[in-house]
Amino acid sequence: MAPYLETVKSFADVPITDAGVDTLAFLEAAQGVVGLFDLLGSAAFTPVQNDLKGNIAKVRARYDAAPEQSSTLELLVVNEKGEKKRTATEGLMWLLRGLSFTCKALQAAQANPTEELSAAFSKSYEATLKKFHNFVVKGIFSVAMKACPYRADFYTKLASDPAGGPPVPADKLNEELNRWLTALDNIVKRLEDFYEKGGHNKGF
Repeated sequence: MAPYLETVKSFADVPITDAGVDTLAFLEAAQGVVGLFDLLGSAAFTPVQNDLKGNIAKVRARYDAAPEQSSTLELLVVNEKGEKKRTATEGLMWLLRGLSFTCKALQAAQANPTEELSAAFSKSYEATLKKFHNFVVKGIFSVAMKACPYRADFYTKLASDPAGGPPVPADKLNEELNRWLTALDNIVKRLEDFYEKGGHNKGF
């Protein structure tokens, strides 16, 4: 084993070409976000994880059904456009929202070293997902925000090696995390723009 960020695919390593964002590499990196919530260490985050997992599975199922038309996320969405049910297009839309929420929360935590995670995640929720959620889901997320661990505990877990090896030094951890978050932020913005310009988020 190794410290967490060394065990998952970084969004910084997801290939982006003229054709778009590599589907399989993106899904692999998104799976790393699901695991990140395990480090937050509360069952209150299970609905958030299940949402991410469910949407990853929808995109993956489309890729498996039509790999040649789905090599990038953009191609996947364009090639699903003529179909009655655009399951993967909707799944990716929600996946991007969940990733944006996570990204903005951790970017806020990185930018404000004295701010606790519960505050960073709560502010991010207000800015990203809240407007799309009904009363019940807002309640679930409210509980999850309150269940955030202390900042110091989370960063200690993020730096530690479960196998007992040396932890990552703070400066290296910050560098890796910032690189991961910057790349994730760029991908989310790129795809949000793609959805907006192409009208791909209509009908959901």
